[in-house]
Amino acid sequence: MTPAEEANFTALVERQSRFAFRVTYAVLLNTHDAEDAVQETFLKLYRHSGWQQADNERAYIARVAWRCAIDRRRASHPVAADPDAALDIPSHHPGPEHTFLSAEHHRRIHAMIDTLPEDLRLPLILSAFDDLNSRLIAGILNIPEGTVRTRLQRARQLLKQKLIALESPPESPRKEAHHA
Repeated sequence: MTPAEEANFTALVERQSRFAFRVTYAVLLNTHDAEDAVQETFLKLYRHSGWQQADNERAYIARVAWRCAIDRRRASHPVAADPDAALDIPSHHPGPEHTFLSAEHHRRIHAMIDTLPEDLRLPLILSAFDDLNSRLIAGILNIPEGTVRTRLQRARQLLKQKLIALESPPESPRKEAHHA
């Protein structure tokens, strides 16, 4: 690789590493495995310079990262999602109580997303967190665009139901009136 190509690759890693992590984490649900899959992704990209000719760099990287994550998952035993391993999202508001409540809320949402079936979770993450449209997601996942839209709608519906259930106070048992 020439020095110019090395510089272009370094810029690619800096630009797209967080995105690649989100894609791999959506598949693996484990921070350490996702980080390893990101390294594998960029190693593959380094060895094969096809990313330089890609029409859509982000879609190309998402496809490579997704394949690396799938390969890694197949190579190891499936690991259950650990809600305590969810990423902490820093709060911009002062106060330890607010910081705790905000982090707990984000952890719960991430844990809910992690419980979605993979066929619903991955399109949701690519759409919501990475701002990809259904056409690009369809290309990445190699499924019809209509299927992507249906899966996004179903994922959002399931999350909405889970959020409503989480925020609803538990119902108190009804007392039967006794007639004397």
